[in-house]
Amino acid sequence: MAKLRHIALTVPDPEKAAKFYMEAFGLERVGETDWSGARGVYLSDGVVNIALLHYKTDEMAGSRGRDFVGVHHFGFIVDDIAAARRQVEAAGAKHWMGEPADGTGFYEVKYRDPDGIAFDLTGTGWKGAAKG
Repeated sequence: MAKLRHIALTVPDPEKAAKFYMEAFGLERVGETDWSGARGVYLSDGVVNIALLHYKTDEMAGSRGRDFVGVHHFGFIVDDIAAARRQVEAAGAKHWMGEPADGTGFYEVKYRDPDGIAFDLTGTGWKGAAKG
């Protein structure tokens, strides 16, 4: 069974956006990222992880490009990643990027639905997101 636990927004300034969402909705800051593909801040309400991201390259940002502002993708935590991949592919999803990592580290596998909307699958979850 899949549970919606992640929403990624692309924003011009992740810190400014984080300040707004923490003040406006009481979300908790649960992490940051800064790597070659994006920089960002992770927030949570205790159930859902919200990523506020600024992509550094068009390749990492996907078809909308790195200057797009808005909902970029969302993610589902699943019990069985292999079964979930088979199920979404049978329904028409196309793999975009990412593969499960060896060991117990975080990973997400990105897909696009038949309309091109991006989503993630993970068996490990996102920081601040409830597993069940």
